[in-house]
Amino acid sequence: MKRWMGISWVSLVFAFLYGPLLVLMVFSFNQARYTTAWQGFSFTWYTSLFENQHLLDAFVNSLIVAFVSSLAATAMGTLGAFAVSWYRFAGRKIFFGLVYSVMMSPDIVMGISLLMLFVLAGIHPGFLTLLTAHITFCLPFVIVLVHARISGFDPSVVDAARDLGAKEYDVFFKIILPMILPAVLAGWLLSFTLSLDDVIISFFVTGPGFEILPLKIYSMVKLGVTPEVNALCTILFLLTLAAVMTAHFLIKEKKK
Repeated sequence: MKRWMGISWVSLVFAFLYGPLLVLMVFSFNQARYTTAWQGFSFTWYTSLFENQHLLDAFVNSLIVAFVSSLAATAMGTLGAFAVSWYRFAGRKIFFGLVYSVMMSPDIVMGISLLMLFVLAGIHPGFLTLLTAHITFCLPFVIVLVHARISGFDPSVVDAARDLGAKEYDVFFKIILPMILPAVLAGWLLSFTLSLDDVIISFFVTGPGFEILPLKIYSMVKLGVTPEVNALCTILFLLTLAAVMTAHFLIKEKKK
């Protein structure tokens, strides 16, 4: 009885979380212009989506920002995690606490604070401010993921390499980096997903001359949900799901 109650509860939770997404995905194949009634299966709105040049331009801009910001955040985050894990320095615990505080800060607080920083620095909102903001909120996630991976492997391997005469450069690139590569790739995928889906922070730091896909969708939804938006959201959800599943697979420890 308890087993069936547990299964029922989990099913209700998953239905609550993924039910709206399922409805959105189903109605993206609806032939009707309005999504209140089903009038047949069709790929019309996907065809219409790929013929919309404004949406495609916004999508390409989002991919560029997500790729560059995730790459930069992964490189800096990996080095930061290595420094925190292997070296003892003044303010180490404070630094790690600040990393977690950035992760837990509300998006609207980060968006406003970054906007004020850019205004005080005299930097006009655009691609550069958007890229900097995305690197900022992706960086802590990479540090935490890579730090957890570094803390999990045997340090005697590194000590043995140093005893055999390996320099710090060789130790990092030939021993440590291959061992933490799954966490590094997972951090990149997670950063890419976070950057691609962000709306609130991007709303504050981007300018009118550079439009990204999440903000484009947000402006379209204000005028009413159209079938093109349903099709676009379905594609984004599938891309995000694939990235998250790949990241989970990479950071999953192998069973002994």
